[in-house]
Amino acid sequence: MAHSLSAKKRVKQNAKRKVRNRARKSMVKTQIKHFEGALTEGDVEKASEQYKQLVKRIDKVASTSTLHKNTAARMKSRFARRLNSLKAKDA
Repeated sequence: MAHSLSAKKRVKQNAKRKVRNRARKSMVKTQIKHFEGALTEGDVEKASEQYKQLVKRIDKVASTSTLHKNTAARMKSRFARRLNSLKAKDA
């Protein structure tokens, strides 16, 4: 248990940040599920729209320290490849 005032304050700050970061990560994961659902349906138009929203959310979370910028770039690249493969299959 923390004894000093600064250590007690740090515990409170960490708890607040944990809640905030979990909410942000959950938001991204939910958007990923929507995007993957559109991919499995094979609907290119819907998948493209979901991809735009997913990229927007990933960039927003990566601008904070919740998600590293390289991790965000890797995620966007992987999802873009999946979308492009769907578009190629559709065409």
